[in-house]
Amino acid sequence: MGNSTLLKEKFNPEPLKEVLKEYEGEKGVLIPLLQKTQELYGYVPPEAMEMISEFTSIPVSQIYGVVTFYAQFRLKPVGKHLIRVCHGTACHVSGAEKVTDAIVNFLNVEPGDTTEDGLFTLETVACLGCCSLAPVMMIDDETYGRLDEKKVRKILRQYKSKN
Repeated sequence: MGNSTLLKEKFNPEPLKEVLKEYEGEKGVLIPLLQKTQELYGYVPPEAMEMISEFTSIPVSQIYGVVTFYAQFRLKPVGKHLIRVCHGTACHVSGAEKVTDAIVNFLNVEPGDTTEDGLFTLETVACLGCCSLAPVMMIDDETYGRLDEKKVRKILRQYKSKN
């Protein structure tokens, strides 16, 4: 949905070429290479998978399988701010669905997508480890707890006004 503007950026292979040099001659480097790739680009671009395939002699289809198997990897760029809403048991029973709905309605973004302006990416997660603050969301590295729809909108307005 909201990633069309972000995907127009041209892939720059140079940073990945430097990383590949670091792993020259090593075995079992796929996961570390994918992690470094995501650090560099914010996600694992198809062009990067092709370069890693050439370097490791692992077919792109297998690399894609690894990327889609592990939740830590993304196939799409993320927004400037990553919003994670906890849907663990404590948060679920305390209103996580209402928190998510408030974000969806306020930002016009679905879980797993990025807003059209590239400012926010919304994810739902199994647990953030802040059960006593349920329901909880994190924006980047900042945790917000005991949320309701009104608090969510206020927090999001603050982030929007900073950008």
